[in-house]
Amino acid sequence: MRSKEPMSAARRKNAEKLTGGFRAVGLFLFVMSGIINILALTGAFYMLQIYDRALTSASIPTLLAISILAVGLYFFQGLFDILRAQILVRIGARLDRKIAPLAHRVAVDMPRFGFSTAESLERGRDVDTVRSFLGSQGPIALFDLPWMPLFLAFVYILHPLLGALALGGAVVLTLLTIATELMTRRLAGATHTAVVTRNAIADSNARNADILKAMGFARRAVERFDRANEDHLHLQTRANDITGTFGAISRVVRMILQSAVLGLGAYLTIQGQLSAGAIIAASVASARALAPIDLAIGNWKSVVAARAAFQRLRETVVALQSAPEPMDLPAPERSLKVEGLTVAAPGSGRVLLSDVSFELRAGQALGVIGSSGGGKTTLARALTGIWPTLRGSVRLDDAELTQWEDARLGSYIGYLPQEVSLLDATIEENIARLDEAAEARAIVKAAAAAGVHPMIVRLPDGYKTELGPLGVSLSGGQRQRIGLARALYGDPFLVVLDEPNSNLDSEGEAALTAAIEGVKCRGGIVVVIAHRPSALAAVDMVAVVQNGKMTAFGPKEDVLGAVIQATPPAPAAASASHMRMERAGLAARVLT
Repeated sequence: MRSKEPMSAARRKNAEKLTGGFRAVGLFLFVMSGIINILALTGAFYMLQIYDRALTSASIPTLLAISILAVGLYFFQGLFDILRAQILVRIGARLDRKIAPLAHRVAVDMPRFGFSTAESLERGRDVDTVRSFLGSQGPIALFDLPWMPLFLAFVYILHPLLGALALGGAVVLTLLTIATELMTRRLAGATHTAVVTRNAIADSNARNADILKAMGFARRAVERFDRANEDHLHLQTRANDITGTFGAISRVVRMILQSAVLGLGAYLTIQGQLSAGAIIAASVASARALAPIDLAIGNWKSVVAARAAFQRLRETVVALQSAPEPMDLPAPERSLKVEGLTVAAPGSGRVLLSDVSFELRAGQALGVIGSSGGGKTTLARALTGIWPTLRGSVRLDDAELTQWEDARLGSYIGYLPQEVSLLDATIEENIARLDEAAEARAIVKAAAAAGVHPMIVRLPDGYKTELGPLGVSLSGGQRQRIGLARALYGDPFLVVLDEPNSNLDSEGEAALTAAIEGVKCRGGIVVVIAHRPSALAAVDMVAVVQNGKMTAFGPKEDVLGAVIQATPPAPAAASASHMRMERAGLAARVLT
């Protein structure tokens, strides 16, 4: 129990950073709301003075003086109202400016842990939700609610029975607000989940538009989206029905109460216990007292949404700031060590790679082969830090990857994924990894190392060519070679290539072999996930990964030779040429 308390305090401290600097502004707005609500009594006092003083005295100067004073007070009330609304809008913008980069950072990280793109982007939408709420009438109602007793006290001073009637109406509206909260709270989480599910399906359909069109199942994909959308609409309709119903009831209660105040005031006036001006003043003050509750009920849906979004943002900040800041370590230059590495799929938790260990020294290149689904890509993701390890470690110069700051570690790693995705930016920006301070010489060097420089300069805009979404204007081979150039940019110490020649022609494969040799010559380490034998031309070590296990590791000739020796001999009737063809193709079959 003792160990949990400091952690809880630390989490609260991190969460408080989300609202750091806003508390003073909130206190200022609270005080300003008090001034606005005091000035809101102007109407009640004006009616009281008009009926009880100006009319009874039949004095025009008194009427003018009271009217001029009322207009001045209304002016200041409007001015403070404008200032409060503008301050709330700027608080929303400031919060957006402070939190949006953190939320987007989480959105970038979440897919690594098994979340869908739609779930990841919800963090950015949470920022929009909170900012939009701060610019709406919801916060104004919440700031005015604490000042409601001021108006009730004023009505009570006019007559205790009127005060009791207004208080009763306030209690009824408060109960309606509580009922609205209880009934919408249960739907808020389900509605958010339904929105995420619908958006995930929409995102998946958009990313696979070519496949849906080519194979003719776009209609079924749209029907799947429609079912998810229907679930979302059902929950949203229920939530809107609740807030709309209670909002209408609250407005009816307000009108009944206002009429009741007038009726009771007339009765008291007939009895000689109240003046005519007090009747109007009580009606105006009681309506103003209950207006914040009515406004809160009408905006309760946005209140609930903003509260849930803010809570998720608090969790985001805690998650980001709970990790300690790593110390700045020197650049790795000696070794890559994998010790007892076990990796599970982030989404399902299923173990995909188990107890893998090996070591590479500077200047070595490793080819990883094995059957499809055996764990090769999982190994690549673990080596680059994309997927967290379940057990074991990946070390550069004996330091675990977690001991490096992300941006610093990224500069030492080059990664070419199996499915090359280029950013919606220029070729130059893609190769330079969006480094605005990148030198043109370093960009060209990386492109030349990947053998793609001649192709780039032949484009109309050269390195300034805009690639568009996912780089669809380029062929698969061109995207792969630009992705290779990005992996080689900055001469990283560890270069991990996942099926780097899947879309390459013979010229591209030659450039790939030269690039691997170049990394080895400068003292780097290369890990190549291979399905085609040509990718192994420049490697000197080979590992066989099958069924989540590393079954062999060693020099290329020894490992491939052992595989060949383990192959059953061909039948005696087979020709010598046929035997040579079988043995020559064995390595290729091992790769696939």
